[in-house]
Amino acid sequence: MLPWTYDFVGRLDERTIESDALRDNPLGDPHVRPIWVYVPPGYDADSDRRYPSVYVLQGYTGFLTNWRNRTPYRQPFPEMADKHIAAGDISPCIVVYVDAWTALGGSQFVDSPGTGNYHTYLCDEVVPFVDANYCTLAAAQHRGVSGKSSGGFGAFITPMLRPDLFGGLASHAGDSLYEHLYLPEFASIVRSLRRYDGSYERFWEDFHSRAPMSKDDDSTLVMTYGCAACFSAEPDGTVTLPFDTETGVINPDVWDRWLAWDPVRMVPRYADALRGMRAIYIDAGTRDQWNLDLGATAMKQALAAIEVTDIFFELFDATHTAIDYRYPAGLKYLAERLSP
Repeated sequence: MLPWTYDFVGRLDERTIESDALRDNPLGDPHVRPIWVYVPPGYDADSDRRYPSVYVLQGYTGFLTNWRNRTPYRQPFPEMADKHIAAGDISPCIVVYVDAWTALGGSQFVDSPGTGNYHTYLCDEVVPFVDANYCTLAAAQHRGVSGKSSGGFGAFITPMLRPDLFGGLASHAGDSLYEHLYLPEFASIVRSLRRYDGSYERFWEDFHSRAPMSKDDDSTLVMTYGCAACFSAEPDGTVTLPFDTETGVINPDVWDRWLAWDPVRMVPRYADALRGMRAIYIDAGTRDQWNLDLGATAMKQALAAIEVTDIFFELFDATHTAIDYRYPAGLKYLAERLSP
């Protein structure tokens, strides 16, 4: 493996989509978005063959071209996927890399008056675009979604909301069990906001006046505000936080709006959709900094409570970071389960 470049055996197409769903979004983010579509070796030689498809979602602050990032001794995921598919380790499939970046760092792949209609964009624009332009098996039982962290959250919720489109999911350390994911962060955010007189507006002014992400607490401040824009924005787009910025006291009405998006709590409401899934893959590191190993275990138990037990589940020795080596395992599981 050379660190500089890689020659695909399959093909990675770089295209764009002009989105009506994202046009005039509240953050003024572009409505023309890049999309990468990978096709496996032999795709061009056999025009009659059709393939299952897997949509890949990124974590918070992730954007499409992050998939090219190289680290020592590791290949970026698109290259790993191609290598394993070319070697026959993973069944041939079409892999779609979706961009859902926002000015606040992410969209959580939901429709929100605070960020824009990213769930609609994914389901009603990206999926039809891929099916119209590539040789997919255009049915839910042959279509899956995968992601890590916030992308893993998107992988959890999207098939619940749209079982007519997605029949499988792979979630790597996906956001879940919010009392252990988000609540522990709120006190530190209140303390961080003291230097801004408790004002997120002043934080953003400072953030944009210097090198972004140059202070230790920038990441947590950005992500929490961004999640509030996704989960608890008012109809006019105003972002409402689930806690008081001076005391940290929880606002139960707003917090309940966040909990409504907790995949663990969503399972009973979407039991029929989950029972119809052909593939459910869940993993997380046992030392995850955001306790998402607990969330993964809670998801497994919630699924068992609705009699969904035919799943892949594994906790492995790792933190939340640098677990990209797990992605091919999720892709392999989906490609096998979603193939005819």
